[in-house]
Amino acid sequence: MAQTSRDSKLQLVTRHIRAFPDFPCKGILFRDICPIMKDPAALTAVMDLFEEHVRQMHPQVDLIVGLDARGFLFGPLLAQRLGAGFVLVRKKGKLPGPTVSVVYNLEYGQAEVEVQEDSVSPGQKVLLIDDLLATGGTLNAACELMTRQQAEILGCLVLVELKDLNGAEKVKPHTVFSLVQY
Repeated sequence: MAQTSRDSKLQLVTRHIRAFPDFPCKGILFRDICPIMKDPAALTAVMDLFEEHVRQMHPQVDLIVGLDARGFLFGPLLAQRLGAGFVLVRKKGKLPGPTVSVVYNLEYGQAEVEVQEDSVSPGQKVLLIDDLLATGGTLNAACELMTRQQAEILGCLVLVELKDLNGAEKVKPHTVFSLVQY
């Protein structure tokens, strides 16, 4: 993809991210990606940009791993384009059958995510995807799940990264590719 095409796609995506001050609580500036989902051209631009990055940086990918819930929006589309499988990382208690889980700390409490035990085989090359990287807790927990499954983590993909919250630091040594940074 030529640089001008990439730039125009990034501009289209950025124009479709809305900011809502004081949501869900005072002092938070919420980045809303819903307008991207409503606009076929913007959604196609997101998928084109993710696909271009993956094909350039990770020519062999076995699985795209989507984080609950918005990673489920972009993950299957990207997996289909790449000819890869798709795996769900869900909140505890949402998947049938034997699962593997990780507990992680939130600002006020704890949460737990899980995958089906047989969803990832040792040595499979995986990319994790989500809509937003803030503090990195959920993405880091998903990386830990993939490590427990003995997957080879190629990196992480996010649509929006909130740089001031240093989430990428939390998932190191894994890399994070973000389309838009605030």
